[in-house]
Amino acid sequence: MSVRTPLFALLGAWLSTFAPAALGAAQSVDVYGAWHCGNDYCTWSTERSVDEFDSRNRWLIDRGNGTPSVNLVVLSFVHPLDLLTKTTDANPLAGIPVGMTPAIVQYFKERGVRVMLSIGGITYTKAWNQALAQDAAKLGRNAALVAKTLGVGIEIDYEENRSPNLAGLEQFVRAYRAELPYDANGSNHAARLTIDLAAGDRWLIAITRKATAEWLRDTSELAVRLDYANAMVPARQPAAKDAIANWQEHVDGKPQYAPPILPLAPAKFTGSVYLVGGKVIPECNRFATSLQSSTSGFVRNVAGKEAGMTPGMLGYMFWAAECSGTRNVCTTPPNTCEGGVGAGAAAFDVPIPMPALRQY
Repeated sequence: MSVRTPLFALLGAWLSTFAPAALGAAQSVDVYGAWHCGNDYCTWSTERSVDEFDSRNRWLIDRGNGTPSVNLVVLSFVHPLDLLTKTTDANPLAGIPVGMTPAIVQYFKERGVRVMLSIGGITYTKAWNQALAQDAAKLGRNAALVAKTLGVGIEIDYEENRSPNLAGLEQFVRAYRAELPYDANGSNHAARLTIDLAAGDRWLIAITRKATAEWLRDTSELAVRLDYANAMVPARQPAAKDAIANWQEHVDGKPQYAPPILPLAPAKFTGSVYLVGGKVIPECNRFATSLQSSTSGFVRNVAGKEAGMTPGMLGYMFWAAECSGTRNVCTTPPNTCEGGVGAGAAAFDVPIPMPALRQY
């Protein structure tokens, strides 16, 4: 008995990490959002009517009882060079895709769903490099102008793995914050500025090191402070243990790297999962067997590595709504996702609209 008792205790503790936690003990899921690729694989190259858009996307704002399935939609993607060269004070929306119209933004915002625009994506990595090299500060000012015009936040999706322009990226952040100061309460939607990091700490290393040490801490200078990060999806939908291992890397940091990556506060990032694949998967249509369900105990309870860090990640992001790629099914009728994301929003009692977020 003296040997078995601690083993059983250890086993119980290990299992509790992977199982959904008791609701009374866990942090709330405050960010529950989907990237949205439109109907043309993330180019948003066609202006659409609200009626047509609604016919394909209504599940996002109505999970069957009139309540949205998500509290955040991130329209993806804005081309960085277009944003730099086409956006002007006289025509502030000239640099964003024509499909990202004020009407589409209001379609979500009128239902209490926060909206952001994502700049970049893997396809536009070279364009990010070019835009930062040409005039990083102007790029930041133009992004802020678009954000203020539409009443949306901005996401930095800069996926340069080998030699990112970190000085230019900081100029971008400083220029954005000069126009839209950090808002801890989140009441000014345009002041929301986030960044995408890899699924774990072994890709986008330089960006992760910079963001974790200087932009995502409670002591970060306000002129460069970001609201939070998204740990993006890996190459394919992982098993629960692999997703948790990726997210744990952000929590732990990489002290063995030279220079090290510091631990990231759980309250400063979300975890991402695939919404659909080549066919409909549980994230979309069967919450009970979904990855978000099986990882929720970890997401809502994981402890930070440093004093002052509150337990629990911010929540989940889903890649991606409507038509995200030629090999993926679209999340349009009959493949809508009320049974996965919508059911998850109900199970987690996701607040809509999004509340003020924990700061650390």
